[in-house]
Amino acid sequence: MEAFEVLLPLALILLLGKLMGIGAHRIGMPAVIGMLVAGILIGLIRYIPWEPLREAFFSDGITSALKVMSKLGVVLIMFSAGLGTDLKKLKQTGLASVVITALGVVVPMGLGTLVAFLFLPEAGVLSWFFYGAILTATSVSVTVAVLKELGKLDTKVGTSVVAAAVIDDVIGIVILSVLTGFASGNESGGSGWDWFNPGVGLVIIKIVVFFVAAIALGVGLRKLFDRMERHAPHNRRVPIISLAACFLYAYLAEKVFGVADITGAYLAGILLGGTLSETPYVESKVDTMGYLFFSPVFFAFIGMSNIEYFATIDVRFLGFGFAFVAAGLLGKLIGCGCGAKMCRFSLLDSVRVGLGMMVRAEVVLICTERGVSAGLVEPAIYPFVILIILLSSVLTPIFLKMTYRGENGHTKLLKTGKEQP
Repeated sequence: MEAFEVLLPLALILLLGKLMGIGAHRIGMPAVIGMLVAGILIGLIRYIPWEPLREAFFSDGITSALKVMSKLGVVLIMFSAGLGTDLKKLKQTGLASVVITALGVVVPMGLGTLVAFLFLPEAGVLSWFFYGAILTATSVSVTVAVLKELGKLDTKVGTSVVAAAVIDDVIGIVILSVLTGFASGNESGGSGWDWFNPGVGLVIIKIVVFFVAAIALGVGLRKLFDRMERHAPHNRRVPIISLAACFLYAYLAEKVFGVADITGAYLAGILLGGTLSETPYVESKVDTMGYLFFSPVFFAFIGMSNIEYFATIDVRFLGFGFAFVAAGLLGKLIGCGCGAKMCRFSLLDSVRVGLGMMVRAEVVLICTERGVSAGLVEPAIYPFVILIILLSSVLTPIFLKMTYRGENGHTKLLKTGKEQP
């Protein structure tokens, strides 16, 4: 493949992704849905009976190039999520956020694992738990946008949801790393959930060492960044070195410690964000680069590479898929709602918390992609994961609006995204 050949699919991905993103915003859904739809539409080229056209978009060389760019998109998304994580919010809600998060992880993960056990008995314990782990993710960005447009972001419900979503993401990433680590341990001779097996024990030790080493290195990086900020505020060297740190963390996490690369990127974002005065500047640069190019490629590539699964789902997986969608939506609603009620929220506020935590977006796709790559999750789950994103993105603002009807005059139909298309 000549290098220039990848430019045609990139042009169509960016153009169609933008148009679909605008359309998604117009009907009140986040732009990520439009990017996914764009990928699905491009994926239909596979079925056009003209070989040169199919080769122009789906040759092995082009697919490999897009996969690399897609990987960069995943890493940048998680790095940006880490930069935007405000750990101070955890102190504002305390125990309530922890309880909401705990039940918001345990209940959907338990339901997802149970559904996988019932419908896919041959998959194995590790796969059952990974299907459950996919459902633990909550989209912080979408949740914040919904509450902000409702004018309820600074209320007790809003603060609790945002703080719980922050903890939720951290826990979800850790669970993801542990499960993929176990998968790697099994491939190298481990025996599943035998905690005394040397392979599994080594995985656990490597994960602990990674987090300790990453935090220690992060302390040094923060001092370096503080120094650069004092001498050259808003200098481009700051975001450049930040990206270098992100990629280094992601590489070392996967290559050396056997932890997911997105975990390294996310942790790098947390360590370089928070209290640094340059964080908004760095975040704006990363978001611009990701939003303009790499993120559209990632989400479109998901749609392009998985369109065939919409047409090849057997009856068995169809039943599992719809049960999985129900577990994903009800798991967060019930788990987080009950957690809020246990912390003495009113019944209505508890429902609001459950609804606010129900939204899924890019993180659930990333978790699914990691499961497929590790061989723990069947690729045929992608259509149902996309359905969870669609339903949660549409239903959450509608139901939240209904719960706040008559309060402070918020009666305008809400959108789930604030970013201008």
